[in-house]
Amino acid sequence: MILELKDIYFERDNKKILNNINLNIELGKFIAITGPNGSGKSTLAKIIMGIEKPDKGQIIFDGKDITNMSINERANLGISFGFQQPVKFKGITVYDLLKIAAKKKITKKEACEALSKVGLCAKEYVDREVNGSLSGGELKRIEIATVALRQTKLTIFDEPEAGIDLWSFNNLIEIFEDMGELIKGTTLIISHQEKILKIADEIILMKSGKIQKRGTSKEILEDEIEDKKCCKLIKE
Repeated sequence: MILELKDIYFERDNKKILNNINLNIELGKFIAITGPNGSGKSTLAKIIMGIEKPDKGQIIFDGKDITNMSINERANLGISFGFQQPVKFKGITVYDLLKIAAKKKITKKEACEALSKVGLCAKEYVDREVNGSLSGGELKRIEIATVALRQTKLTIFDEPEAGIDLWSFNNLIEIFEDMGELIKGTTLIISHQEKILKIADEIILMKSGKIQKRGTSKEILEDEIEDKKCCKLIKE
């Protein structure tokens, strides 16, 4: 077990965002967390990373209690986080960013290999500045390359499809299909995109701050399709 959440409770402005979440995640899995807007899925991801702190509950990562640890401490233990909108760094090149992510000296050849794995033409990108000249899709790929170099035990992506065009999204799907080879650990993706959900080993469905269902992508997607059909019949 790489991650265990025990009775996680979180509220803001007297509203329950997460209501006693209990969750176990195994090592080496590709897990998708989905649900309607406001279900608490992105908040849950931020709590695992330490961006938000739970009001109650306990977080166990790789056998260690990290509930009160900082973001940096969690990152050093092996947790990575990909934001909806990747951060831009004026004056820092892609090569600089990859060296920082790797936490060791890497050659330009090694950096180019990492970029190639995420579908970027390495020679065109390795010396570019990580700024507004890069598209959302390019920034997402560079972010995934940094994560791949880190080889963390747990990698979290919060709605990676946000802010990118359809062509970039379809290319990201191909990258996520090979995520097990890129990242030798567990990948946790917050998403409501069916294409991402279909390639997950397991889906966790959240509603109203609680885990409603958990199962294979086929089980959850088929159940949701049936639920929508039932709702339509009732309305008619």
